Amino acid sequence: MATVILVRHGRTTANATGVLAGRSPGVKLDETGHEQVAHTADRLAPLPLAGVVSSPLERCVQTAQALLDRQAAPPDLLTETNLTECDYGIWQGSSLTELATEKLWSQVQSHPSAVTFPDGESMAGMQARAVSAIRHHDAAFEAAHGTSAVWAAVSHGDLIKSILADALGMHLDLFQRLSVGPASASIVHYSANGPRVYSVNTESGDLSWLAPGIQHSQAPVGGGAGHQAS
Repeated sequence: MATVILVRHGRTTANATGVLAGRSPGVKLDETGHEQVAHTADRLAPLPLAGVVSSPLERCVQTAQALLDRQAAPPDLLTETNLTECDYGIWQGSSLTELATEKLWSQVQSHPSAVTFPDGESMAGMQARAVSAIRHHDAAFEAAHGTSAVWAAVSHGDLIKSILADALGMHLDLFQRLSVGPASASIVHYSANGPRVYSVNTESGDLSWLAPGIQHSQAPVGGGAGHQAS
């Protein structure tokens, strides 16, 4: 199938001040965030993206637009509600320092598959909708553009970590072992043989090797020769 580049939005004022923004409106990129996404857009510029799909929240749309602005032939921006931030319920808008004193906090760290945020969403439900959305769009881009299609999905840290955990065959309870920084790029290729993860949480490096798409779907015995930049 196609290949997706999972891009987290750039840094926001909420990130910088340690506030759990959640789905709060008006949370936008700060100056550092704009610089981060410009760098990521430069990394993806050599790739003719078949599509860009974004969470509808402002910080993700800003990030997605930066990616499109560096494309020679930018596709239309699509928004996907199932890639929006987790519904943290009454935790939304609180400081992370305050939340760390809550009894539920330790469960979020060690047993997230059993967590449902007060008046909010379960983390298992968050993962289910995010993975379903990614696989749906991946299949659609393959159908429209072929198996060599490369596209970008712009979303949030916990969502991307949950998508990566699924692709890696990790239980959701282990997803906190993954790190997904602002404006980072992670690469997943889906196929009939299952997903393969090519990178996680990269903030630099040449991605031009992806321009022709990933042509094979089976892991080479012995590790293979790797890729070369074009």
